[in-house]
Amino acid sequence: MTVSDPRPLVGEPVSLDLLNTRWMMDGVRQDLLTDTDGLAVWLGANGLDARFTADATTLRHTLTAREALSGLVDRPGDPDAVARIDAVLGHGRIRATLTAEGPGELPEFADHAWGPGWTAARDYLTLLRTAPDRIRSCAHEACILHFFDTSRNGTRRWCSMAICGNRAKASRHYARTKEN
Repeated sequence: MTVSDPRPLVGEPVSLDLLNTRWMMDGVRQDLLTDTDGLAVWLGANGLDARFTADATTLRHTLTAREALSGLVDRPGDPDAVARIDAVLGHGRIRATLTAEGPGELPEFADHAWGPGWTAARDYLTLLRTAPDRIRSCAHEACILHFFDTSRNGTRRWCSMAICGNRAKASRHYARTKEN
């Protein structure tokens, strides 16, 4: 039986999607990664379920990577946060390959259980190289989700216009009508 993904925001780059395994619902913090079933949902949502197993060791290492990413997003450049990401990255490496399609890369792990967390940490490095200023937290004060702003002009503020953007508009409208 396949369990559906309960998160309000999916489809972000794998590093931010790992952060988004925690979210707020009706003022209560939710966490997809409380067990291996939740890990299986997250692996499946990111196309990692064919390569990695949703077991207790993988869950523990993935949570370590999530905490390291969270520290780095909350405190960019903080030496402790950087060291924690480097520690996660130390569990894997890239081997250059040549395939029929051309040059490629193959990730390798001494402990395969580090694969999903390492993949998310490496993806974050890609986002930092691509456009670090486009890594964002939702502007809604009650939201803890993150996104990579792919809008043309780079002014996206909300994880979802339909959810948080609409809440903010409704709040402003209520405040204006209350003043009158």
